[in-house]
Amino acid sequence: MEDDDILDTSDSADAADGGPAPRPQSLMLAFFGNHVLDRGEVCVYSGSIIDVLGRVGVGEQAVRSTLTRMVNRGLLQRQREGRKMFFGLTPQAVRVLEDGRTRIWTQGAVNDDWDGFWTLLGFSLPDSWKRQRHDLRSRLAWSGFGALYSGLWIAPGHVDVSAVVAELGLTAHVKIFHARAAEMTDIEQMIRDTWDLESIAARYVAFDKRWTAHLGSAPTDDPIGTRLRLVSEWLWTIRTDPRLPARHLPPAWPARPAQETFHRVAELTASPADSTALGLLETAPLR
Repeated sequence: MEDDDILDTSDSADAADGGPAPRPQSLMLAFFGNHVLDRGEVCVYSGSIIDVLGRVGVGEQAVRSTLTRMVNRGLLQRQREGRKMFFGLTPQAVRVLEDGRTRIWTQGAVNDDWDGFWTLLGFSLPDSWKRQRHDLRSRLAWSGFGALYSGLWIAPGHVDVSAVVAELGLTAHVKIFHARAAEMTDIEQMIRDTWDLESIAARYVAFDKRWTAHLGSAPTDDPIGTRLRLVSEWLWTIRTDPRLPARHLPPAWPARPAQETFHRVAELTASPADSTALGLLETAPLR
């Protein structure tokens, strides 16, 4: 299982408002990341989870099937308290959520402080290792790498993916270097050849348009639902963006205004969503 599978937030169809249609699992993880992760070792009553996800259009049956699927994938653990079933995070889910939180709240979408170094990762896998190749490429893409050539991937800055490679059991098949580009290298052209800048930019433009319109509309009566949609869509927006150096991107790159809009809506919904969650969630200590 790859982090990009876990954190992918869109189905093939669009939502009614023209944005990406969030998967129940992504909304579930956004819920646990926003309202459970920082509470320590607690688990949440399934009825509370059904209530919260119902606010973003996920039906009870879909919530229950998603909970079961996430237990089977090692992301949640069940715990019975009397006649009620509670769900808590596994260590794997905590790692995924903390990684996502760093990506969203700490790193940000704009890279103004690039030091000129690139991380290069070369690999050679047997032709029969299709699943391992897919897993490695998926994890590299989530970590900000793009395919410079078939077996040579590149990411801006010093990116430590040694743990990812080790987890996949591919350490012996991978070589990692940190280097600067020679003066003859056209970095802007290299970036255009390696990453789909038009697609990345389009996501930022669409996000900014939708959520700027939200800021100009009447205040929502459901901050917890708004925040779940906001975080899920922002993660979908940034997940294909490797945080390329700003000085080598096209003028007026749309990541900055989109990020500012994200933080404005996040700030407006943070306190009301937390207050709603405190009154809504039934929790128990995780055993």
